[in-house]
Amino acid sequence: MRKSTNPDFQDRRRDAAEARQALLAKLKAAPGPDDPVVIEKRREREAIAKARAARQAERERVRKAQEAERERAREAQEEEAARVAAEAERIATEDAARAAAEEAELKAEQKAARDARYAARKLAKKQRRKGMGAEVGRHF
Repeated sequence: MRKSTNPDFQDRRRDAAEARQALLAKLKAAPGPDDPVVIEKRREREAIAKARAARQAERERVRKAQEAERERAREAQEEEAARVAAEAERIATEDAARAAAEEAELKAEQKAARDARYAARKLAKKQRRKGMGAEVGRHF
């Protein structure tokens, strides 16, 4: 709350001096660097820093181990994919070879049947010429 009176210049100077004196007293009352309390607090901070560094090192070690495990899993997955791809390629090659062999066999059977028909036609024609050629000429 505000004071009911308006402070003049002298009041403000006095308040500022009192504030400076209070800060100086507080600074003088603070323990020095060789004070046992300060030394103990410093040791505690150092212990906390060491523990923090140890935890961070442990987290880093765990992270590297996890990365290595992920890398091994990725490599295993790639090897499995390569193996599956090679197996699929082998099966596709075998299927293509089998299909080519079946097609060649079918064409050979068709050619043999066609040749047999052709030979039968030739033989029939030959027999007609032999047997019927003389008769045909006599009738005219």
